[in-house]
Amino acid sequence: MKKFLALALSFAMVLAVGCTNNASGDQVAPTGEKQVGGIVRTTMPSEPDNLDPHLSAAADTEAVMNNVFEGLIRFDEKGEFLPQLASDYKVSDDGLNYTFDIRTDVTFHNGEPMTMEDVIYSYTRLSGINGEQPLSSKFQSVSSIEAVDEDTLTFTLTQPDAAFLSTLIEPVIPADYADQSRSPIGTGPFAFVSYTPGQSIALKRNDTYYDSNRMATINEINFRIMTDESSIVMALKAGDLDIAQVLSMSVPAVEKDFEISSFPQNMVQIFAFNHAIAPFDNLKVRQAINYAINKDLIIDGVVGGYGSKLYTNASPVMGFWFNDLSANDPYPYNPELAKQLLAQAGYANGFETTIKVPSNYQTHIDTAQVLADMLSQVGITLNIELIEWGQWLETVYSGGTHDTTIIGLAGKLDPHEIFVRFQSAYAKNFYHFKNEAYDTLITDGIHETDPNKRADIYKQAQQFLADEAVAVFIMDPHLIMASKPNLKGYAPYPAPYFDATKLYYVGE
Repeated sequence: MKKFLALALSFAMVLAVGCTNNASGDQVAPTGEKQVGGIVRTTMPSEPDNLDPHLSAAADTEAVMNNVFEGLIRFDEKGEFLPQLASDYKVSDDGLNYTFDIRTDVTFHNGEPMTMEDVIYSYTRLSGINGEQPLSSKFQSVSSIEAVDEDTLTFTLTQPDAAFLSTLIEPVIPADYADQSRSPIGTGPFAFVSYTPGQSIALKRNDTYYDSNRMATINEINFRIMTDESSIVMALKAGDLDIAQVLSMSVPAVEKDFEISSFPQNMVQIFAFNHAIAPFDNLKVRQAINYAINKDLIIDGVVGGYGSKLYTNASPVMGFWFNDLSANDPYPYNPELAKQLLAQAGYANGFETTIKVPSNYQTHIDTAQVLADMLSQVGITLNIELIEWGQWLETVYSGGTHDTTIIGLAGKLDPHEIFVRFQSAYAKNFYHFKNEAYDTLITDGIHETDPNKRADIYKQAQQFLADEAVAVFIMDPHLIMASKPNLKGYAPYPAPYFDATKLYYVGE
């Protein structure tokens, strides 16, 4: 009997060494090995504009809620498109029909199965082909959405649309569900738990998620809405955050206890002008401002060198589509030439203007202060007006009522989505830039199906934006992440997405 008890005890000890559970029931792994479970606490730099993904326009909101929502297509870390709620798809030879095999094993977070009705409802709602106001201009080429059978769906286009596949990352939501803005329901690897305005968004792992290859390891993730850098650093040091984006100036304060990583974001920090008003309707004024700005000084002084200098509205992250203008900088720093151009434009004594800056982004605030100093040296007075994020979205992004502004334009997966922002008819063209030749380029780009010819069109568009000095394209500010040494898996994407499925703890 004693021998039996000794063997049983020995066996139990072997099990305990292999894997134990903590008080919350999470699996606790041996040192250095992957642990199942746990809660991750991170930050979100702005208040969500809308939890309904079809009504949201903010990149920060999208980055969080991409864990909750899914489209027929998803994207990976390289920006490649992969089937998601569709198991497969094919495109007709003429590029006018996209046919998808819709998955039949998917359920929403409320337990209801995703049906063909939900898919058609979602994309009809976005495209407006039901006669309602379209919620997205991305679907303007869609003429019909029809179910071929219970799990096959066809989109018919009026003309070839080379960017159409990228639009289908837009989420599928339950048909006629009326509470999406308050209590969102999707199909993704995480389910919405709560949103406390001014405080946080909480998500939990979807334990019934259909895609085993993307099943999350952690139990929960909490996105704390934090805009003050000193508060973020203090929270990291106090152990109240597990991973957070920090500014370069904060790296020395946290690098001893946290792992630091940095990545280009495929983002464009832009000092944007309102072309509808003087003096920004004058090309020489816009050129003068470009010559007056020392981008290298901004990158070194504001982000501590964590940034890639830009010359147009595209980051090198765009790869194949990117036009590298660095060898022949369109506007090298030259304040004397800036003064000459201002005089030629009738502003020899300079002028006074205002820049509206979202108050929750310290990098933009700091950059605006440097811009004001640089412009003062050529006779331009730049008054800084800090406004709340919601007000910026309403008055600048949607309303277009500003003299100048500074913002980061989030990266997109298809070049059309980046360069259409400056097309005359684009709904969110808050720069009020209107040029028929540019409009033609963008129209040609969306209909060209040959990748090489299409890339050439968008490279022309980049040169066009530089020649017209449409804005001051400053930099792609690198994302700097500080994470606890035992938290692994963070992966950057070329479009807004904080992918919580890849995060996991290792045993300490």
